[in-house]
Amino acid sequence: MESVKDRFLRYVKIDTQSQHHMEQVPSTEKQLNLSRMLRDELSALGAANVKLDDHGYVTATIPANTDKKAPVIGLLSHVDTSDAVSGENVKPVLTPNYDGSDIDMGNGYTLSAARFPALLDHIGEEIICTDGTTLLGADDKAGVAEIMTLAARLLGPDAPAHGTIRIGFTPDEEVGRGVDLFDVAAFAADFGYTVDGGAIGEINYECFNAAGAEVHIQGMSVHTGSAKGRMVNALLVAMELQAMLPPFENPACTEGYEGFFHLDKLEGCVDHANLSYILRDHDMEKFEKKKKIMQNACAFLNEKYGEGTVQLDLSDTYYNMKSKVPAHVVDAAKRAMEACGVVPVFDPIRGGTDGSRLSYMGLPCPNICTGGYNFHGRYEFITSQAMEKVVNILEALVTSFVA
Repeated sequence: MESVKDRFLRYVKIDTQSQHHMEQVPSTEKQLNLSRMLRDELSALGAANVKLDDHGYVTATIPANTDKKAPVIGLLSHVDTSDAVSGENVKPVLTPNYDGSDIDMGNGYTLSAARFPALLDHIGEEIICTDGTTLLGADDKAGVAEIMTLAARLLGPDAPAHGTIRIGFTPDEEVGRGVDLFDVAAFAADFGYTVDGGAIGEINYECFNAAGAEVHIQGMSVHTGSAKGRMVNALLVAMELQAMLPPFENPACTEGYEGFFHLDKLEGCVDHANLSYILRDHDMEKFEKKKKIMQNACAFLNEKYGEGTVQLDLSDTYYNMKSKVPAHVVDAAKRAMEACGVVPVFDPIRGGTDGSRLSYMGLPCPNICTGGYNFHGRYEFITSQAMEKVVNILEALVTSFVA
């Protein structure tokens, strides 16, 4: 049987970056290259009802192999990777039997425990990182590989007893549209788990409330020699807007349940400027307050510089799934980890997953670990042993309902 490491190394070499501000789903055609591969592999394994639709959603069924009554469980991961760093031509760097020293990734990049202490939790294991020129793509190709490896086990001749399992692979999670067109009713699971978390042991059933803010600033460009009283420098107005937001409520200054304003992109000139923000908070009241601060700041600038100077497009993206996830669904994941010798860690997600949207669409869906670290960057890493452990956790989870 193919190992989870071998699957992972095959999947990360397929460029599947999604792209913001695109109308079509998936946002990039190249995501379909992995979706097609997964469809074909599931069919070859003997899964039932294998489908790939025009929007890149791959679904399949692992039929029950027991007459015992059990819920239908969904396991989901996303095929796309972040556009924060290139995902093209990924070259994984493997360090077997890691000894705690610095890892020379290549191309002038070093993976060091001094900077990333979590490395020291994996001495003796095989570290997989990038060569520094790209991200690795463990978010979420590790989750994909782990689910596929479990599927191979459960469809094999010596499979343990289990109920019906539904598998789903989705596009565009990284751009916040991963389940926009996902058919929850057709998926027909009682509840599910997204395999899209970080370090071993993580179970997430709380996430941010999230909004996106697109700000367009229309300036007035005038020759600098005759600009007095006439020029409106859009770049300076953008700086003024940023200065009106709470200075320590940004990702670099917050942790745990603390929310933030994050300036994700700024581009422009004297004549015009465009800014993209994300607003996050676990607490709904504080979340609404953050949106009000942004609205009031833009209104003030319009009052100061003239109506129409600042245009704000503010829209909610997803909500905290805590109220939508039943305790027994979380408890089952906790027991599965404990059965595999893993200490569960209940961390709030400082972000979101497809599971947060799915939970509000009628499919309760907490998030569990993949074993990876430093997602969305050049210093992303995971270990072969961590991925194997996640496969064991997933097996313990889905088989627990017929024990």
